[in-house]
Amino acid sequence: MIVYRKAQPLRVRRLAGPEPPFWCASVVQPYATRRAVPIAIDYAALRASSAEKLEVTVCADVADELARMRPLNDPVFIDAAEAVEAVFRRGEEIAGWCAARSLATIELVSTNGSLPAATHADAIVAIACWPLTLARIEEMFADASARKLAWGAVVPLLYPVTTELAPLAAIADLAAAHGARFLAGLVIDADATARHALAQSLELEPDDDRYALMFHGSTDPILVSTERHLAALAAGRNLADFVVPPRWSERTNWNASVLLTLTASRMMAMELDLDLAGTIARSARIVADLDKPLTRIAESAALSIVGGLDETSAGMLTEWIEGGASSFGEYVNEQWRLERG
Repeated sequence: MIVYRKAQPLRVRRLAGPEPPFWCASVVQPYATRRAVPIAIDYAALRASSAEKLEVTVCADVADELARMRPLNDPVFIDAAEAVEAVFRRGEEIAGWCAARSLATIELVSTNGSLPAATHADAIVAIACWPLTLARIEEMFADASARKLAWGAVVPLLYPVTTELAPLAAIADLAAAHGARFLAGLVIDADATARHALAQSLELEPDDDRYALMFHGSTDPILVSTERHLAALAAGRNLADFVVPPRWSERTNWNASVLLTLTASRMMAMELDLDLAGTIARSARIVADLDKPLTRIAESAALSIVGGLDETSAGMLTEWIEGGASSFGEYVNEQWRLERG
């Protein structure tokens, strides 16, 4: 049972630098995070939990709340997943408020919810393929395509439901067929209540290997390998294999930091040259904090003059500013894309 109650103040969080998977500078959540049964996913924290009965609070007046707080930094991530969005449309209201102020947004919806009725410039819609119902997923993909939304798909990775290879291939095919911009996996940390609900839904017994892995082992290796597998599926269909932020074509300091952070996070997940990965991650934060645009620095001098910026990161960003890509970043991405057997 889910009970909705209009009481919650708008929850807003501001980030000093971009973080995977949504690369946002501000997070806005108009609903309580636990808002679906039997599995509720907090997409901002990437955690899953479960409860038989939920009381979901809803922000009563998002425009008033936003007007009274200090300005948001873009891009803005709007968590509008689950059926509550189809009823109250608070995520859509926030997206419209941001568009009126020229703020770029990533609005997350899910297969239990609904797509925004209005479209805006510099707005990306990310469709979370959860619950994993292929018919509903295809319906939402087709609707997003027909309405010419700028959209992509994300798959919350929960062992063992969304780590099966056949459904992932089907989602990748549907995303490519309907013109998605990206397809990416989200590794979700399932707490004990969520794992129990998943085991019940699949009728797993304690002697089942999957049950043993869920409760007595570590699912992290299979979740990461599935994320890499999904990246390979996306690249094989000419889709970006990460959530593409709005205004990604612009050579901004924020996007430069996204490039470095994406590279560093993938290197860390693969345990590829961890010292260099940590150095690149530190450089990403330095770039995000710069007051002067990188492009202006590059016009007048080499990026190596930026204090604290390591040689690899400076080379990556110089290539990116000049040609829109980094050879080292692409090398890491190619290593990252690895289909599971």
